[in-house]
Amino acid sequence: MKRQDTFPFTAIIGQENMKQALVLNVVNPRLGGVLIQGEKGTAKSTAVRALADLLPPRRCIKGCRFHDDPDAPAAWCDECHEKYDGKAPEVELLPMKVVELPVSATEDRVVGTLDIEAAIREGKRSFETGILADANRNILYVDEINLLDDHVVDVLLDSAAMGINTVEREGISYSHPARFSLVGTMNPEEGDIRPQLLDRFALSVYVAGEKDLDKRAEVIKRRLEYEDDPAAFVAKWEEEQKNEVRRIERAMKLLPQVTADNEILRLAAKLSIVLGVDGHRADITLIKTAETLAAMDGHTEVNREDLRTAAKLALPHRMRRRPFEEQSLNWDDVDKVIDE
Repeated sequence: MKRQDTFPFTAIIGQENMKQALVLNVVNPRLGGVLIQGEKGTAKSTAVRALADLLPPRRCIKGCRFHDDPDAPAAWCDECHEKYDGKAPEVELLPMKVVELPVSATEDRVVGTLDIEAAIREGKRSFETGILADANRNILYVDEINLLDDHVVDVLLDSAAMGINTVEREGISYSHPARFSLVGTMNPEEGDIRPQLLDRFALSVYVAGEKDLDKRAEVIKRRLEYEDDPAAFVAKWEEEQKNEVRRIERAMKLLPQVTADNEILRLAAKLSIVLGVDGHRADITLIKTAETLAAMDGHTEVNREDLRTAAKLALPHRMRRRPFEEQSLNWDDVDKVIDE
């Protein structure tokens, strides 16, 4: 059965904050993912799945089950360490991809399984990879992430924090790298998300349906056109897609050259203090996001506008709140700190 073409990312109307947050995580996978909250039918899942067509290829060790980075030996799996100890590995280019984690996934399906019988019978570790192995150096997507079982959430939190997935059964353990950008979508009407998991998302955006009449009509037009002939619709947007890929690749090359001076670092710290944000993760994420925004705009020094835009993406979900209260961010306070 032929797979239907994905709705093009660049053909999605509006939702600029959502698209910007997703692209930033492609340019800088070290950011740590994005949470997209909003009412149903606002292109949340469509945008995440469409992101796969914008992901550039990356260098991987040939034949590695975890597609290790040949230029980062410290993050190799045990198998690559044993095979290429002191030797240069064979390299292949593989496309990044969006790996979906179903809400109904069991813990074994997520982390992988150890073959205990093989270990007892043959004295060797036999490991069947799970979703986290596939997600290493890719984007891990969880739709309705607020409905995930608590034990699966705990596994994701551990892997996100350590960058390693460890499976232990009957005294036998196996570890492999699990560094991924976590992208979650949810409808707040269906339930809240655990604070520990919420804080793991670098960026958070809220999306709503278009209120502009012309844009709303255009949404209908494009969707119907896509459903009538997906291949023709995708071909129509091919040039726009290529332009976006080129923009992402330029930003990825520029990102290592981007710097934030001490004034910008102090502004980021002051924002967190003034807004009462817990911990230091917000400050660090704020600077990483501002650096990525600078790379997207083509300059190598973070400025105040980069920081202002980064604050809108990195801070709202980290605000303190009382039970049953919505999280809110006073933008007047943000502007006051940045404009002083």
